[in-house]
Amino acid sequence: MSTSQKTLPTDQSVDAFLSQITPVTKRTDCEQLRQIFEEMTGQPAVMWGENIVGCGHYHYRYASGHEGDSFLVGFSPRKTNISLYLATGIERDQYLARLGKHTSGKSCISITKLADVDLLVLRELIVHSVAFLETTYPKY
Repeated sequence: MSTSQKTLPTDQSVDAFLSQITPVTKRTDCEQLRQIFEEMTGQPAVMWGENIVGCGHYHYRYASGHEGDSFLVGFSPRKTNISLYLATGIERDQYLARLGKHTSGKSCISITKLADVDLLVLRELIVHSVAFLETTYPKY
């Protein structure tokens, strides 16, 4: 059972998207996030929808029958912050406790600026997120 999915990969240029971000400090943070996400996943950044930069890809299928495709990890600049899209998992809270200044929901972590977070912990969190998703939703 599949439903129409709103957020899908596009052909939009990640470079063009990032170049339009203001202020410059947020643009610089997003360019650095792109480098970190690509480095930690080994996957190129791709635009998902109009404003999410995602790396990697997985197919999910829930017990309800709902299924779709998503990026493994991603981020999106918002008006007042940057949203980081990282999976949940048993150990996630341990990483978040060491991450630095942020707020979090189920799969979204919001930061105001990259300088507020520990980049080593962010890298660890990205690796954990990818491993969690690849274990939970193995390729078929």
